[in-house]
Amino acid sequence: MAIKLSKNNLCVNQIVGQKTEKIVVEGDEIVPDIKPDILSVVSTNGNICIYKKEVQDGKVKIEGGINAYVIYIADDEKSSIRALSANLEFSRTIDIKECKENMQLECKSQLSNMDCRILNGRKISLRAIMDMSVVLYSKENIEYIDKIEDIKDIQLLNKNITINSLVGTGITKVYAKDTITIDNVDNLSEIMKVNISVENRESKISYNKVLAKADTVMKIMYLTEDNRINTSSTTIPIMGFIDMQDVSEDDICDLNYEIKNILVKPNNVEEHSVYVEAEIEILGFVYKRQTIDMIEDLYSKTIELTYSQKSVKLMSERTSTNETYSMRKQERIEEMAQSKIFDVEVKPVIVSSRVEEGKITYKGDVNLTFIFARADSSSIGVKNVIEPFEFEVSASQVSSRDKIDTNIEISKKDFVVMPDSSIDIKIDFNFSINIVKESNINIIENIKEEEGVSKEAFSIIIYYAKLGDTLWNIAKRFGSTVEEIASINNIEDADRIMQGQQLFIPR
Repeated sequence: MAIKLSKNNLCVNQIVGQKTEKIVVEGDEIVPDIKPDILSVVSTNGNICIYKKEVQDGKVKIEGGINAYVIYIADDEKSSIRALSANLEFSRTIDIKECKENMQLECKSQLSNMDCRILNGRKISLRAIMDMSVVLYSKENIEYIDKIEDIKDIQLLNKNITINSLVGTGITKVYAKDTITIDNVDNLSEIMKVNISVENRESKISYNKVLAKADTVMKIMYLTEDNRINTSSTTIPIMGFIDMQDVSEDDICDLNYEIKNILVKPNNVEEHSVYVEAEIEILGFVYKRQTIDMIEDLYSKTIELTYSQKSVKLMSERTSTNETYSMRKQERIEEMAQSKIFDVEVKPVIVSSRVEEGKITYKGDVNLTFIFARADSSSIGVKNVIEPFEFEVSASQVSSRDKIDTNIEISKKDFVVMPDSSIDIKIDFNFSINIVKESNINIIENIKEEEGVSKEAFSIIIYYAKLGDTLWNIAKRFGSTVEEIASINNIEDADRIMQGQQLFIPR
């Protein structure tokens, strides 16, 4: 016979799969006819754009491109500095067996290395290595029993469970557009390098919307018609709204920014300026922290009940913390003595992380690539420097079982050539850390009364507690109640019984 039950709904978000793969992208590029032959390559760099993401059963498919810039020494009488741009497109399928259609995909990519090989004076071969990290989330509505209405003597073991229930997800696109002004004395010949980053990220929840704010920082290095190198930059504020129903300002918001397309070209309207544009996709997750009273176990003293249980993995807690690591060093680099620094590419790499009581310790390297003017000639030079770092972040209640996602953002950098030829290095790194605790809960479902089954009646029995016993388990086994056993045995704390303890059990 079915039991009359009261049920409630719970929306949970689960991390069902995550994977990091190295993706190699290769391609050949022909030097345009208007540019001179290549004698040697000075530096190669690029920016990753993700065009499309598709979630399929057992796999995800990612399509994108790398906007590459190659600075080279020309094979001409003056050995002049020149540059060319190229686009390396890629399509990659990553196998994740837990993957199902309609799951939410979060993707993060970083260009770890890029090389250029000269095939001949008019042709080069480009090879890029990316670190691609994907995380898959499933959204599931779970029905659970919160009340049993028509059995008077039913005994219930309830448990308060704190979870981060998913309120909603959403996507919006924003466009960062601006004109970068260059020096009035400079007549632009070509763009040599483009750096783009999204910094100072903020979010605010109000009135069924998530407000996402950040700064898009774009820096260009360019060549003038009289063969000089210069740089210029702009900071473009961006703002987007993600519509989500039933969100409130007390909820937890998690945002991921992804560059989809970049456009950089000389401005045809204004002289001495460059038009820049970036298309950025913002993916948002909003969680509500709540405590639910869930039935963990049950039985009746007078009738035989049967039920089934379903194990559900869910996010029990999601917290985030932000801390700043400041690197302050001086490095003596002889070949950069009295040189002008055009650009410094900064790449932090986490080599290892260690989780201890209330803290996470990171060890890694900061890869610095200096592009500078050689003091003894009109050419430019490239110098790679690796600076090790160790940084400890306070994170209360963190454990080695937690899933930890760390994102490092460069919030400030400054490099000055000192009179003694050393380089004064000042970099501030913002460590943004998401900590996810997961737990398994057993949800009771399909409660039925077994017809024609009666329980054997006892007046009183004597029982000696065994290791692992609880008053609940003993009461359920013999058809008594926790309250009755505690009362007759003068037990003040029902959660504490001793192994071998003699108990009188009324029935």
